[in-house]
Amino acid sequence: MLHGEDLHGASFDGFTVEIDAEGQRGDIILDRGEMNTISMGQREELRAAFENLDLDERVRVIVLRATGPNFSSGGFIRGFMEASPEHVSNLADNIAAPTRCLKPTIAANRGYCFGVGFEISLACDFRVASETTLYALPEQRLGQIPGSGGSARLQKMIGITRTKHIVMRSKRISGSQAYEWGIVTEVVPDEELEKATDTLVAELCQFAPLAQRTAKRLLNETEDTFLSLGIQLEGHCYSRLRQSDDFKEGVEAFHEKRKPNFRGS
Repeated sequence: MLHGEDLHGASFDGFTVEIDAEGQRGDIILDRGEMNTISMGQREELRAAFENLDLDERVRVIVLRATGPNFSSGGFIRGFMEASPEHVSNLADNIAAPTRCLKPTIAANRGYCFGVGFEISLACDFRVASETTLYALPEQRLGQIPGSGGSARLQKMIGITRTKHIVMRSKRISGSQAYEWGIVTEVVPDEELEKATDTLVAELCQFAPLAQRTAKRLLNETEDTFLSLGIQLEGHCYSRLRQSDDFKEGVEAFHEKRKPNFRGS
């Protein structure tokens, strides 16, 4: 597995990695022609890239984006026929890498965002969509169903009725529709996608790293719990953060009317 500085500029299957230490961000950039199809082998490399950026101390936020007019038209279809049943039964694990990251993850979408491209975007914490974006899970047209967590994640976000509309009818929905349904965080004109992503990265970098990691983990782990248990777990996390250096710094900065200097401890 590659580590730290080795990621930047290294050769990967269908994507590149850039680290901006000054901007405190690491970018994974899909780059396989106009459609940016995702191969079976690429999925494992994407998982490793997310995991390594999560460990990189220079990086506060991880961005998944793409070159060209389309984020990704989905997986390389013939690759599914060549993979073993055991291999494809565990497809959701590598695509869930953005969710497992302790750091915030952002997907910047434009154009086609289909199949596994949609699924890995759903695994990110934030989705910024261009007005050109079209989301779809078209597997029914191939005699299949989504296999990397897409239908399950969607149902949690938008409910069973709308998920059936997308999955069982292989319907495409626009970035604007996805925003109205609560799938995306923000929808912007196509020419403003990069600027909107930059703005979100800068905003997230302003917050205390420890509190941000705690919030992400708490929200992910309490999504399926009873309300009473979720409130209890929230209280435990709040109590732990009460002892942190960052919380002390935040309170002092507030009273001193200055910008806090969070250190992640």
